Amino acid sequence: MARKVDYLRLSITDLCNLRCRYCMGEDGVVKKQHREILSLEELEEMAQAAVSCGVKKIRLTGGEPLVRRGVVDLCRRLKAIDGVEELALTTNGVLLRDLAAPLRAAGVDRLNISLDSLDPAQYSRITRCGDLQQTLEGIAAAEAAGFRGIKLNAVLLRDYNAAEISEFVELTREKDYAVRFIELMPMAVCADWDQYLSAEAVLEAVPQLERIGGDGVAELYRVPGYCGTVGLIRPISHRFCADCNRIRITADGKLKPCLHSRSEIPLRGLHGGELREAILEGIAAKPERHFLQEKGVSDCRRDMNEIGG
Repeated sequence: MARKVDYLRLSITDLCNLRCRYCMGEDGVVKKQHREILSLEELEEMAQAAVSCGVKKIRLTGGEPLVRRGVVDLCRRLKAIDGVEELALTTNGVLLRDLAAPLRAAGVDRLNISLDSLDPAQYSRITRCGDLQQTLEGIAAAEAAGFRGIKLNAVLLRDYNAAEISEFVELTREKDYAVRFIELMPMAVCADWDQYLSAEAVLEAVPQLERIGGDGVAELYRVPGYCGTVGLIRPISHRFCADCNRIRITADGKLKPCLHSRSEIPLRGLHGGELREAILEGIAAKPERHFLQEKGVSDCRRDMNEIGG
């Protein structure tokens, strides 16, 4: 039986205001010319076509989507598409202090916020240039704007944040955060970076965590009596391909059926029935699973900032 694909991750820029070590090289992004990146109108047209193919949830990604001019207006337009049941956005939180309320007013339902350390020095080390206080202020602004069940994403890095696992879990004691630990994937700039840490380390660090179900590709846990949840996303130690219901469109207009495949279907310049058929082709081309364990590295040759995660 074919998987139901109803989730689109739509990258609206490959630019970012951070330089996270697992995402891009030390020199940052090789900037594309403006004409190489999809316009707001193209993004809306592709989203509409994807919804006509069965997509119900759209998540805006980057790079960092909040550096894209017109992002709030784009959110308003996407949420107005008939058939969109949920509009979400993934951000590093740096610009959220000023944009959280406008995003909420524009119809954004959920936020994922990258937070790889709770220690200012370590956060700066991981992001190469980030200020933890800016992200914490962004999280506070998101809560004040009415966002609930905020997902805080931490990529597990053995020598960088492994000692903070318990501290991350403590964030769920009083708030309904969904703290999610993500295994480092060997792709592009970090293909040979020896920082992988199995998500099993979370269960070892906090043995009182109890399994309560799942949410997409995440295994969900909770400490009894805590308000929030803990998610484990294990692309390496436990394949979740059978539960993957997403496709991706990159900021330069390529549809990726799988994050770890080189396969890309050009969408730019297509309209109407041709665009819809290309998207259906991408959905049909979604592979059964990735081969990270066997090959030790992703087949994808793009950095994460070019894909949207």
